[in-house]
Amino acid sequence: MAQRISPTAAFGAALAVLFSLSCSLQVAAADFSRDIQPLLAKRCFACHGPDTQEAGLRFDTAASATAELDSGYQAIVPGDVDSSEILSRVTSSDPDIQMPPEGARLTADEVSALRSWIDEGAQWKEHWAFRSLVRPDVPDRSAGSSTGEINPIDVFIQKGLAERSLPVPPTADRRTLLRRATYNVTGLPPSEKEVQDFVADTSPHAWERVVDRLLASPHYGEQWARHWLDLVRYADTNSYERDGNKPHSWRYRDYVIRSFNDDKPFDDFVIEQLAGDEIPEPTAESLIATGYYRLGIWDDEPADKLQHRYDQLDDVVATTAKTFLAMTVDCARCHDHKIDPILQKDYYSLLAFFQNITPMGDRQMNPDFIEQPLPKGEMTPAEAKDIAVDRNRRLQEARGEVKAIQRRIKEFGEQARDELTKKDLKAWHEKIRQLEQEKAELAKMPAALVVTEYGNKSPDTFVLYRGNPHAETSPELLVEPAFPSVLKAAAPVIEPPGNGRSTGRRLALAKWIVSADNPLSARVLANRIWQYHFGRGIVRSPSNFGFAGDPPTHPELLDWLATELVRQDWHIKDLQKTILMSAAYQAASTPNEEAYAQDSRNESFWRFDMRRLSAEELRDSVHVVSGAFNPKMFGPGIYPAIPKEVLATQSKPGKGWGNSSPEEQARRSVYVHVKRSLITPILADFDLADTDTTCPVRFVTTQPTQALGMMNSEFMQQQSKVFAERIAAEAGGPDVADTKSCVRRAIEVALVREPTDDEVQHGLALINELETTEGISPGRSLELYCLFLLNLNEFAYLD
Repeated sequence: MAQRISPTAAFGAALAVLFSLSCSLQVAAADFSRDIQPLLAKRCFACHGPDTQEAGLRFDTAASATAELDSGYQAIVPGDVDSSEILSRVTSSDPDIQMPPEGARLTADEVSALRSWIDEGAQWKEHWAFRSLVRPDVPDRSAGSSTGEINPIDVFIQKGLAERSLPVPPTADRRTLLRRATYNVTGLPPSEKEVQDFVADTSPHAWERVVDRLLASPHYGEQWARHWLDLVRYADTNSYERDGNKPHSWRYRDYVIRSFNDDKPFDDFVIEQLAGDEIPEPTAESLIATGYYRLGIWDDEPADKLQHRYDQLDDVVATTAKTFLAMTVDCARCHDHKIDPILQKDYYSLLAFFQNITPMGDRQMNPDFIEQPLPKGEMTPAEAKDIAVDRNRRLQEARGEVKAIQRRIKEFGEQARDELTKKDLKAWHEKIRQLEQEKAELAKMPAALVVTEYGNKSPDTFVLYRGNPHAETSPELLVEPAFPSVLKAAAPVIEPPGNGRSTGRRLALAKWIVSADNPLSARVLANRIWQYHFGRGIVRSPSNFGFAGDPPTHPELLDWLATELVRQDWHIKDLQKTILMSAAYQAASTPNEEAYAQDSRNESFWRFDMRRLSAEELRDSVHVVSGAFNPKMFGPGIYPAIPKEVLATQSKPGKGWGNSSPEEQARRSVYVHVKRSLITPILADFDLADTDTTCPVRFVTTQPTQALGMMNSEFMQQQSKVFAERIAAEAGGPDVADTKSCVRRAIEVALVREPTDDEVQHGLALINELETTEGISPGRSLELYCLFLLNLNEFAYLD
């Protein structure tokens, strides 16, 4: 039996926990948002936070943390270190009173930060993410520059470096910089000509021309759409046992790609996805955008339909809150949030915005699931939808009549047949013919995966006891749509659309999310943009800006980026150009032992962090290098060949997986059909995003199947063969190309640089050994050399 802890011991435990949270803080003065609040949230709130207050102590507000307890103790006495019981508890060695009672103790740095903060008055600030967004002043922009003003980003970064006595990093060499940016912006390697042109361009505007070219590339949308698809848990199938297809889900993917390429303002992008059917004049594009709601997992045969209904709503609430607000609202589904100031009532008030959405596959609202037609010609989306619903209804009625007649014939035999005159039969057959013709016409209409509602009146929403949808409800538990109370927003203004098809609730939510009254959205997006350029966000927990999330390493820079985004009317490319033009982005990844010793996580950006190519970048690069790459954009998903051994893992091997032509298989990975139960091996090996929930940061693993797959998989063996054929042709043709020319050309193509003499000699030696020692044919030896190049770190990593 677990030992019970007395209230006194529990109090001591919380204090020692506080001790253990000041860990990596090597600063003279403690900052509440950076040093103290995360310490309290991560180490104390579980027992002394919003949901639980052992011994009557809670650390989530200043009043409660500084109040005198029934025991007579006062945990925190502002300005009085000696009277603050928390310090004696976190430093005590007495197991009966020490805090935390179990686990690691607070480090000396953490205790020092806590002591410093109390000594300076224990100032309690509003959480950084919930403060109103105000544009910070930029420090002197001419300091340290011989050419005039410097990029505001560099002012903030260099200020932080100076405060820690760290050097400003040197600039990366041109080839490294071009390769970094080209992958970063387009997800593809630079061409040999692009490298040569940039290296030779001595103009002071050379880099800006590169940036403008990359942002204008159609491949830009493919790369940045992939980031967004991670966030919205995009997949083309439903998961669960059957893992059936989501009809026309690819149109949503294409919508996202086009939106990024068109530099659609982010506020419009948000409104279209959350309420594209509720805006005054819906378009085909805005309807497709609402496919956002249908991307999650869906059980087509749930054991408990009501529970599944609320699980689906929870998926929408969780994805929306984390993606747009970086709030873990879903943690308050069953009780008040244990760490953040989010009430259970807040959760259900947010859920109420979505309560009227029809479930996936609701046959009453739409017999053919959620395949809605897109408008043609002068037809409006609403008219097209009405036509589709009417045709679906009549088809269902006809099918019902057919079944009724079949039952009569089965039951009464020839008697039933005799009752039907030839005229009746003829009329009936004509009706069938017309219906089938209409059905065929309907099938020809472009369709999309979209959201619908039950009408303009939503069912009531109640706070559910322990999140149980079967729990009894009562009037006092009724909630209305509302924004999270911690953000102190006004009540939503909800205006149902005039067509009567929906409540208007989702449009009210979408408009608030991108409004000036919301302090989170611009910060969240700015942080994500920074993350995808630098490899990590200014806030390392990009979907958790709450108390337990990581505080920003450069809070003023984050707010400047956020306000700059709003100032530029939410155009993402403008902010990206500012980032790409900064010295911080152009910094070398050169190691520095002294800087590493002081800042091992590179919090201050004293270097540019190197990274491995993503799963998609790696697969696409192999196709580019082999020469097989197909740049075709848009359309239904493609099906790369999957080994029969992998297909055998399905309950019905190969079910639901198509067979695309070799040309189609060589298209970009963003177009690969995403089947939740069957992921393309090379993408799975290299950490493709988990599609069951929103994925703000991908894992980066190093494990044996990566090396095995890169060497032995059918895909890599085939592509190395195609690569070798390309090299033989470009080096003079298979009959006249000498081995040295092939080796040199292979290095040029794979690594997009000139080879060294030593590298050429090494390649020749390897091929010679394969042919003389292993008895491998000349053609096959070149294939294996090409495979070797595709396995080099230089190919797979970016500096």
